[in-house]
Amino acid sequence: MADLKSTAFEQLHIDAGARMVEFGGWNMPVQYDGIIAEHNHTREQVSLFDCSHMGQFRVKGPNAGTELDAILPRCAANQKHGSCRYNFILNESGGVLDDLIVYRLNDDEFYIVVNAGTCEGDAAWFKQHLKTAEFIDESASTSKLDIQGPETMAVMKELGFDTELLPGYFKFIETELDGMPLLLSRTGYTGELGFELYFHSDQSEAVWAKIMGCSHVKPAGLGARDTLRLEMGYPLYGHEMNTETSPIEAGFKMMVDLEHEFIGREPLLEVPKKILVGLQLESRRAAREGADVYVGDKVVGQVTSGSLAPSLGVAVAMAYIIPGSIVLDQKAELDAGRTRLAAERVKLPFYKNGTARK
Repeated sequence: MADLKSTAFEQLHIDAGARMVEFGGWNMPVQYDGIIAEHNHTREQVSLFDCSHMGQFRVKGPNAGTELDAILPRCAANQKHGSCRYNFILNESGGVLDDLIVYRLNDDEFYIVVNAGTCEGDAAWFKQHLKTAEFIDESASTSKLDIQGPETMAVMKELGFDTELLPGYFKFIETELDGMPLLLSRTGYTGELGFELYFHSDQSEAVWAKIMGCSHVKPAGLGARDTLRLEMGYPLYGHEMNTETSPIEAGFKMMVDLEHEFIGREPLLEVPKKILVGLQLESRRAAREGADVYVGDKVVGQVTSGSLAPSLGVAVAMAYIIPGSIVLDQKAELDAGRTRLAAERVKLPFYKNGTARK
């Protein structure tokens, strides 16, 4: 794995017994005690995830908001200070180059968090299309840890935070942990109550040790992160989103502001050729990415993500289908080689007891 990038926590993961895998060009922990065990611990207590492979940009200047609006389909200029907003970068055809989160720091400054595998291309895209705003790539010097689970507030209190002063859902503050500056946002990718912490990579070992010393905290890997996000119906770039798929097709029509001009706007005005749906199977056997979705003998779509949902005890899948080909509660079948797996279209999220907004 000599050619892979490493986060500042790599040796800590190895020392903790993690199985490491390649992800987005990074050497990352996929599991420690087992995916299902880590999944359940996150749903029931609290887990710590290393997400330092993701990219972090800063865009600043008096025209930063309006220049971002010319790029992003969801307005940034009207964001309130201290708010986070899910957003997208689109190509001229309306396809998603990346999905990201925009943080409004002040009138003239934004912080943008992007996916690992698209980070380099995203940086080039912003540099190409920003006119006067300053663009700074802080990815190499930034570490990111996610504290996720229903017992998160107890952990934050143990870390010394006044829980009454912590930010609400999809909001953030700039604060300190033992004198170490950090950006703390009430966001996550699990559906559970949680915070994401951004700080200088020089402080990585100290922050990791501080959090891991709290009651009930265990590390969790990318395997559990994937099953947790799938149960919530959250898209994963490269699966539910790609350059051939629009945010409208992915189910985010309500988030896209078609009243302003941005790159890729015109194709979004067309009727979608596919829609993303949730399919709950009748057994624990999962359908894999690319599996055909059948109604009778007709192929009406393909699976984008599929896995056992540990919280439900059955497998689930997300799939793109022809609009109108499967309605809610309608039966379908998913190709599994020599057999087909019975499924039913259900409303997302699959798991409905998440604590993220509590």
